[in-house]
Amino acid sequence: MKDKRLGVAAIGYAFMGKAHSNAWRNVASFFDVPAIEQKVLVGRDAEAVAEAAAKYGWAESSTDWRSVIERDDIHIVDICAPGWMHAEIAIAALEAGKHVLVEKPLANTIAEAEAMTAAAVAARSRGVQSMVGFNYRRVPALALAKELIAEGRLGTVRHVRAAYLQDWLSDADSPMTWRLRKETAGSGALGDIASHAIDQIQYLTGQSILEASGVLKTFVEQRPGPKGTEDVTVDDAAWATFWLTGDMGGSVEASRVATGRKNSLQIEVYGTDGSLTFDLENLNELNFLDATVPVREQGFRRILVNEPGHPYLEAWWPQGHIIGWEHTFTHQIRDFLLAIQDGSQPSPSFEDGLQVQRVLAAVETSANNKSVIAVVDNKSFIPEGP
Repeated sequence: MKDKRLGVAAIGYAFMGKAHSNAWRNVASFFDVPAIEQKVLVGRDAEAVAEAAAKYGWAESSTDWRSVIERDDIHIVDICAPGWMHAEIAIAALEAGKHVLVEKPLANTIAEAEAMTAAAVAARSRGVQSMVGFNYRRVPALALAKELIAEGRLGTVRHVRAAYLQDWLSDADSPMTWRLRKETAGSGALGDIASHAIDQIQYLTGQSILEASGVLKTFVEQRPGPKGTEDVTVDDAAWATFWLTGDMGGSVEASRVATGRKNSLQIEVYGTDGSLTFDLENLNELNFLDATVPVREQGFRRILVNEPGHPYLEAWWPQGHIIGWEHTFTHQIRDFLLAIQDGSQPSPSFEDGLQVQRVLAAVETSANNKSVIAVVDNKSFIPEGP
């Protein structure tokens, strides 16, 4: 593997395509990974994708993803396209023998996610790897939180709370995008950002969500589109409570109309012996309370997660020189490439993505019929690693 340059094709060149391109371009400058070549960037607009390819370091561009995945010089397919395209592209790429990385959420429906997972399992038996891109697992502070919880520093975890808040849709005049149409996005704040929070709850605790109760709300029901006013067919905000294995409770709040919150993923984990809190808007910091010391000495202490001994940070800057949001994608690509090199299953797997999809569906069903919904066929594997 070290003697072979892996050809990469990325499908999608907008927000996520740009973030992933930056990671592919820089990963080998900081980590010892298999050699790669940024072969092709794929998009629907020939002129726009060609311009993006030149800017982001891709050797060429294409508007035909099907012909790209058939090429012998393409070994990895990175899917950054909208959710409604995930299943078709991922299944075709896996069947063509390509390693696949796909952005979260895994798909728009359970049926699509199940088909993708079946294809991933079949491909795995042939040495073809796949991973879903929940990049916040690669935030060093959250990776450290995972280590502390696994080491028992919090004792028995009793409950966990997550809130992912943004405000880019607070203005009622913000225009329609594909993210506001159910046929292309699947859901709104629920699938877009609550999926990250749900993955973190299960990843950090090592437990699986068994049942869910949820509420969804669309505050702005119509928005200006290119051909006039359009109906918004997904949620602006979501609230859910969960019960997990391990006799643990949890809750998630997600909003894209939380005025003043730009990209705030807040996570709180409470155990018998301690607690942890985190906010993505301060992503280099983790707050830890050790409840085993005398009460007169207790209190949350701020850990600046910038030491070489912290997860991923041996590759970056001297202590105290903070890293940013874009580094999580570089860490993600690093872990994916190492898994391909080692022939091991990357994490999170498509099975993990399917489990999150089931939880999303349970929340949506609960919101529609105002009931508590069991997360059925719960076969998720929650790994110990990132």
